[in-house]
Amino acid sequence: MKIGNVKIKTPIFLAPMAGVTNEAFRIICHELGAGLVYAEMVSDKAVVQQNQKTLEMIKVNELEHPISMQIFGTDLETFVEAAKYIDKNSDCDIIDINMGCPAPKIAIKSQAGAFLLKHPDRIYEVVKAVVEAVDKPVTVKIRLGWDEDNINCVEVAKLIEKAGAQAIAVHGRTRNQFYSGKADWNWIKRVKESVKIPVIGNGDVFSGEDAARMLAETGCDAVMIARGAQGNPWIFQEINHYLATKEKMPEPSLTEWRDVVFRHADLLMGLKGERIAASEMRKNLAFYFRGKAGATSYKIRATQINSINELKELVNEYINGYDNDKGERKDGRP
Repeated sequence: MKIGNVKIKTPIFLAPMAGVTNEAFRIICHELGAGLVYAEMVSDKAVVQQNQKTLEMIKVNELEHPISMQIFGTDLETFVEAAKYIDKNSDCDIIDINMGCPAPKIAIKSQAGAFLLKHPDRIYEVVKAVVEAVDKPVTVKIRLGWDEDNINCVEVAKLIEKAGAQAIAVHGRTRNQFYSGKADWNWIKRVKESVKIPVIGNGDVFSGEDAARMLAETGCDAVMIARGAQGNPWIFQEINHYLATKEKMPEPSLTEWRDVVFRHADLLMGLKGERIAASEMRKNLAFYFRGKAGATSYKIRATQINSINELKELVNEYINGYDNDKGERKDGRP
């Protein structure tokens, strides 16, 4: 598929997630089959004010293409100025506008993200102004609406298309739902039926079967994976395999699992230095251990590592305690 002039090999995308989708994780997901990866969202004001941490976040590694850089904000002028800066100074392929983040500090305190769903006219003005100001394709990510009594995703999608955006991602929940309850894919279908630009479905996709069902039930052009990728970047490989064969792919071997965990840690260390990488890998490693046999105690210990070497020792300890012939733990750990 294509978004604007950007060719995308597979219709399975990595969603933007604050504190998760940094360069290291994006590279891992690309290598395992993600067709498009989204960077962590950045503040338009932070870009305009040349905040150093933010400027580092908009840098792109050559291994990440195609990649979408997401911005959030509320003021038209700073939205445009930030988008223009990213257009000229980031090697990203697509600029995405966040109009769906439900976090209180974004949606309420900053009146950005999902807050804009309350003001469709402003959404149109912002998207149109950004599209006219940049050369890269512009896309938008939204939710169904602010709450269950104000679902307006179809109206908003039509305005986004009219404003010139090249694609729209729809998370099948309202702002008030955050991540609770069940994503309503029927509204994603209605959005798809109401616009001609590509529609990306998002919400409750955790397997190849889920992705195939979303594509079939909604008619969407691509599927976006968020929480399902945390600790499981193989989900992109799994989904692509299932879509091609309608068969489940075997889980990665312990060796393959270890190699990806180590690569993630090493990439993050190269990006942020060991101290910060070790701190951030605590959460990541706990996710990698999630669901693995006999890993309960290891998951707890993962949150206590202080170096990448400690991480590798813990992973190797786990693997050495596993009996591959019997498929169970040798050490009897829960």
